[in-house]
Amino acid sequence: QALPVLFKHWLKNEEVEEGGTAVLRCELTKPDASVEWRKGDTVLQPSDKYEIHQEGTRVELFIYDAEAQDA
Repeated sequence: QALPVLFKHWLKNEEVEEGGTAVLRCELTKPDASVEWRKGDTVLQPSDKYEIHQEGTRVELFIYDAEAQDA
């Protein structure tokens, strides 16, 4: 049985000026594991607002043109 994927490094709170770009990063115990970024019950999809990068065990979410409701 395969071991579960765990966080090696958890997300940290990120503060950004309104209109700026927030970057959230985490690191997993297994490379290329499937990751979903969510805000509440909504799964975030790549778009003009959200960009998702995954390389090996490192996963990043970029939130462009940040607004208060992105908190």
